[in-house]
Amino acid sequence: MGLDTYASRSADDIELTDEDRQAFARAAVELCGGITSGDDGSFRGKVYADVVDRVADVSLYAEWLPPDEVRRIWAAFELCDPARVAEESKGDHYPATEAEIGALRAFFGVCAARGLGLIGSW
Repeated sequence: MGLDTYASRSADDIELTDEDRQAFARAAVELCGGITSGDDGSFRGKVYADVVDRVADVSLYAEWLPPDEVRRIWAAFELCDPARVAEESKGDHYPATEAEIGALRAFFGVCAARGLGLIGSW
């Protein structure tokens, strides 16, 4: 099963303002994309589900993660040691690199600062 993850202002549909998109572009977040994800404000959630669960104890396999939950994810990434997490993820189906952990930290940081939730689509 695949999963794409989209930042959004609404649980009902993917909704970002031009300012939201600009914030993602300025953050220069580079994460794996899918057929319909991977532009500013989205990523291939399936690839990062294990590392998000490991760091924040939250599953990306949800139809909607509200902004307060996304802020909690960001806080967990802010506190984690990317080198340790990368080492621990080596046995995962999609091991995460330190760079990817930093990119996830930046992605969730934009979401937290802008009050965005996450839509999961699979």
